[in-house]
Amino acid sequence: MPRTLVFLALCALTMSATAEAVTAQRQAELRDLVHQDCGSCHGMRLTGGLGPALTPQALQGKNHDFLFSTIRAGRPGTPMPPWQPLLTDQEINWIVNYLKMPEETP
Repeated sequence: MPRTLVFLALCALTMSATAEAVTAQRQAELRDLVHQDCGSCHGMRLTGGLGPALTPQALQGKNHDFLFSTIRAGRPGTPMPPWQPLLTDQEINWIVNYLKMPEETP
């Protein structure tokens, strides 16, 4: 049991360090990307459209890994493209954290 707790603590630290590795300037660019590029399918207020809503409430039951892999690899058979060619893993982690934080999204 203690090993599991240590592992989970290390994962949490890695996740927060990964999200912090994105510069403030890049964070502003990623916010614009989320609201413009993602918003073109998910609605400009991210409340849904061609794609599902991306509000914190709508994402509440989705875990980080699921959202990360969806952004990274896309959703085959749907209009959701893979963003891996354009975004780093750190940037994708930052976007997932951004989408799940109520005070960060309009």
